[in-house]
Amino acid sequence: MLTLEQRDRMDVVLVSPRNPLNIGAVARAMANFGFEHLAVAAAFDPHWREAKSAVGAPDLLQNAKSTEHLADAVAHCTLVAGTGTLTHRKPEQPIVSLPGLGPLIEREMARGGRAALVFGPEKHGLTRDDLSFCNVLVEIPTDPRQPSMNLGQAAAVCLYELACRPTQPSRDAGTESLAANSGQLDRLAFLIEEAMTAADYSPKIMQEANRHDLRVLLRRLGPSAHDTRRIMGLFRRILWRMARDSKHKS
Repeated sequence: MLTLEQRDRMDVVLVSPRNPLNIGAVARAMANFGFEHLAVAAAFDPHWREAKSAVGAPDLLQNAKSTEHLADAVAHCTLVAGTGTLTHRKPEQPIVSLPGLGPLIEREMARGGRAALVFGPEKHGLTRDDLSFCNVLVEIPTDPRQPSMNLGQAAAVCLYELACRPTQPSRDAGTESLAANSGQLDRLAFLIEEAMTAADYSPKIMQEANRHDLRVLLRRLGPSAHDTRRIMGLFRRILWRMARDSKHKS
């Protein structure tokens, strides 16, 4: 079971929610199970903080973080778990069953990390681009005849798993190196992309696809924060040498 201290290092992130009542329902579910940190990225309705459905959780809704993009909402997190069903979706991320979510989060907490649980918009869930910011996809098992769930219900089911189900974390988790957070991985991806552009690695039309693939690859590799800093130093050196050599040639 996640402790109070661990739940304080857990964020719930909603991406492009359309109905303020659903945002309020998520806030209420968070309050039910002892989670306090809500972030809303690119909300459709600017007045979502006024949702009447946040029964017992108006302060949680008022204190929620608001961002323009998912990347900003999860930048400080070392483990980002997207949610959804596998219906009509072929994820590029490792798939975690809902019962396996608790042990995964607890293991990350044991080594000092911070986690985010991400939910997509009501109509279609997380997009392929949204998932490129996620380390894993948590599958919420549903009947194939009705795969989609109400946003508030989906959050309640996942948070119940985290708050109320006993787990068995790895005993040596505390000895592992802390993973790079999402923001560090994005900065590394930016440096790699700079080097690719400087080296004329691919035509401009492929840059967006390369950017997506880099985000997915780095999260799949899961480098530590220390290794990420060293790799960034390596690419900065490469860019410096390329710029110097180009100047000498001209």
